[in-house]
Amino acid sequence: MSTVPSPFESFFLAGFECSSQRRADGRRLDLLAATGHDTYALADYRSLRAHGILAARDGLRWHRIETAPGRYDWSSALPMIEAAAEAGIQVVWDLCHYGWPDDLDIWSDAFVPRFAAFAAEAARRVREVSGAPPFVCPVNEISYFAWAGAEVGRIGPLATGRGAALKRQLVRASLAGMRAVREVDPAARFLHAEPAIHVVGDPESEAAAAAYRAVQYEALDMVGGRLAPELGGSSDFLDFVGVNFYPDNQWIHGGSTIPLGHHAYRPFRVMLAETHARYGRPLLVAETGAEGTAKAAWLHYVCGEVRAARATGVPVLGVCLYPILDYPGWDNDRPCAVGLFHAHDPTGHRGLDRPLAEELSMQAARFSAEGNTDAA
Repeated sequence: MSTVPSPFESFFLAGFECSSQRRADGRRLDLLAATGHDTYALADYRSLRAHGILAARDGLRWHRIETAPGRYDWSSALPMIEAAAEAGIQVVWDLCHYGWPDDLDIWSDAFVPRFAAFAAEAARRVREVSGAPPFVCPVNEISYFAWAGAEVGRIGPLATGRGAALKRQLVRASLAGMRAVREVDPAARFLHAEPAIHVVGDPESEAAAAAYRAVQYEALDMVGGRLAPELGGSSDFLDFVGVNFYPDNQWIHGGSTIPLGHHAYRPFRVMLAETHARYGRPLLVAETGAEGTAKAAWLHYVCGEVRAARATGVPVLGVCLYPILDYPGWDNDRPCAVGLFHAHDPTGHRGLDRPLAEELSMQAARFSAEGNTDAA
């Protein structure tokens, strides 16, 4: 069993979807507003406590805060930071969740120092309100961001064939942001959240599938300095490694998703062990969840795999239910029934997904009984 002390106030965390990218049609998403979490943050945080969740991932919307170069308007963020403090919820704040200010060219030399300055200001605000060292995720899912934004043009910056270049730019920004945050508070903590994937191929496509499997580690290898050391990475920047894992994270190259139970499906426990062996850092399942009636069964599977990984010494320090709220889909606004809590009514009340709540309660009790939830 893992004996690494956890910095998280509870083993289970809640993740609030905070994507703010521009779609291919030019529309900017703002999922904190679309779900009403920015309005009902205090009620949402209090609801977490009612289910034994004392920690969360949430977002500070850079495009809403930096209204002009070096000019910050914290009116969209301070109520959320204050609500977390009032409710007693520990928050890991995402600083760049696919979105950036409209006046800023993500490819420019200005992008990195602008992000670093924003990260420092965010750290100051969080520390002032919470009284604790800031805990941030500098750039969410660098690998996915680079692929979706610059390889296939699904989200901003809507480029194609430039994924490798964007990945390097985002790594530069992440490193600069962490340096700036540490200047504000040397005790700050950092989470890097990256997708865990598995791809298989037939004899003709196995080389391409293997390349997909290898490339999932590039961003963290760059942050940690083992790849592209000219970017300035170092193992010192790999604080907590977040593993994002969903039902569609395994697929056949050029084909369909590999379903759970298929002979080619790679056990999640093995993926966790591989990630830990590569970096030697504590892990967090930083995002996981399923939709509709699959939610409770998926949580059951993930928790079983986490328990098995921990039994072999892999330090998995928590599981983040992501997203914790139902939300409108990125591409078509369809209601995505993924959350522990449903869309709010006019008073801010949210319905509860009872099967998922029951599974969560059972799993929390089991982890607690096994002694796996002690915070540092």
